[in-house]
Amino acid sequence: MTNQITRTVRINADDVQPNTRRGGDIRTTLSPRTTGCTSGFGGVLTLAPGDFVTAHYHPYSEEFLHVFAGELEMTMDGTAVPLGPGDSLLVPIGVVHRLVNTGTEEARAAFHLSPLAPRPELGHVDTEEPLQPQQPHPQVGGLK
Repeated sequence: MTNQITRTVRINADDVQPNTRRGGDIRTTLSPRTTGCTSGFGGVLTLAPGDFVTAHYHPYSEEFLHVFAGELEMTMDGTAVPLGPGDSLLVPIGVVHRLVNTGTEEARAAFHLSPLAPRPELGHVDTEEPLQPQQPHPQVGGLK
């Protein structure tokens, strides 16, 4: 059986509630919650100079990151990987990673995680205290 796309679902990042729990401005645009997709989720993130996304790992998903503006550094299991516009990076399942804007300008990147965890709350494991622990744990995506 072949899966066929039967409808087009277009989501603009401005229409998505930002997730700032772990730092930066993370907007999950394509997800089971926003589009009904079943194999993964993705979106865009923005980090101001010096901002970071706290350390965490994904026990079920690989993360794909593509930088399109700014200078970032992804630390993976203690190894720093510098990233700039046009760079893409794979974060394997189970690898602790932390992302920081090391430049002087806003950084922007796109991300995708796949496959999905069995339940959204199992998808991320924090290894560093979230910056906004009072913010509820996000569902995978969500429109404003």
